[in-house]
Amino acid sequence: MEIKMKVLVTGVAGQLGYDVMNELAKRNYEAVGSDVAPQYSGMVEASKVSEMPYVQMDITDEKIVEECIEKVKPDVVIHCAAWTAVDMAEDDDKIDKVRAVNAGGTRNIANVCKKLGCKMVYISTDYVFDGQGTAAWEPDCKDYKPMNVYGQTKLEGELAVAELLERYFIVRIAWVFGKNGKNFIKTMLNVGKTHDTVRVVNDQIGTPTYTYDLARLLVDMIETEKYGYYHVTNEGGYISWYDFTCEIYRQAGYDTKVIPVSTEEYGLSKAARPYNSRLSKSKLIENGFTPLPTWQDALARYLKEIEY
Repeated sequence: MEIKMKVLVTGVAGQLGYDVMNELAKRNYEAVGSDVAPQYSGMVEASKVSEMPYVQMDITDEKIVEECIEKVKPDVVIHCAAWTAVDMAEDDDKIDKVRAVNAGGTRNIANVCKKLGCKMVYISTDYVFDGQGTAAWEPDCKDYKPMNVYGQTKLEGELAVAELLERYFIVRIAWVFGKNGKNFIKTMLNVGKTHDTVRVVNDQIGTPTYTYDLARLLVDMIETEKYGYYHVTNEGGYISWYDFTCEIYRQAGYDTKVIPVSTEEYGLSKAARPYNSRLSKSKLIENGFTPLPTWQDALARYLKEIEY
C-alpha cells in the first residue's frame, strides 16, 4: 500500500493555496491548511477544502510557526502565503509588514522545515528580476535586480529558503488567476460590463498562470526529489496585457473595445512594473514534468468555472 506524504499548505484563503488544497484532496493526500484567520475563510464555495484540517498560523511569529508546524509534522510544506498587494507594499507604513510576511515569514517556515527535515515549496515571482530586455528569464539566473518592495521581499524569501534548505522547490510564477480571489480577468470582465472602451498596456509582456493548473504541477513536484528553481506559467506564447484582454473579451462574448497604450501613457502605478515577464520553462521538460496547458485553454476553462 502506497503511503502518501502529509502536506501543510500556507495561505489557503488565497487563489493558489485554495487550489493546492483541492488538488491534494483529489489525490487523497493528508493535507492541513493554514492561514492567519481562526478558521477557513475567503472560500468561494463549500468544497472539500473546508472539510480538511486547518491550523491558524501567523507566519510572522517565529514561535507560533515552530509550534504549529511541529504539531502538524508534515513531510512537505507548500508555502503559498504572501503579501501580494504590489502597490500598497510601497507605502512607507507597510514596508516593514511586507518584509515580515514575505521574507521573515518564509525564513520562519524554512527554519522549521530544516529542523524537521521536510521538503519545502516556495512560491516566488518574476519580480525578483529587473523586468528589462526581451530574453526569457532562466530559472537558475542569479542576476537579481528587483524593481519594487514586493519583488525585493520575495527575493529575500527565496534567499532564505536556498540558504537554509537542500530539499526545496522555488517556483516563480507570473500573471496569476484562480477562482478563489481577485485577479486581472475578473477585473476586466467587470470593467467590460460597464464600459464601451478600456485602455490596457501593451508593452508589458508575459504569460498568465492558472492556479488550477499550477496546483497540479506543484503536487507532481513534491512527489519527486528534483529540487531547485523552476519557472511555471501556462504555455501558449508570450503576450501583453492588451492581448490578454482582447482574448478575455473574445471568449466571454463582449464587444468592449480594447485600446492599446504604453505603460507611460497609462500612467505610472505606485510600484514599478516589469516590461519583461517572460519566463523560460524549459527546465520543467528537462526534469520530466508535464508543462501546463495553453493560457487560451486555461482561460476557456476558467470562464466556465467562474460562470461569469
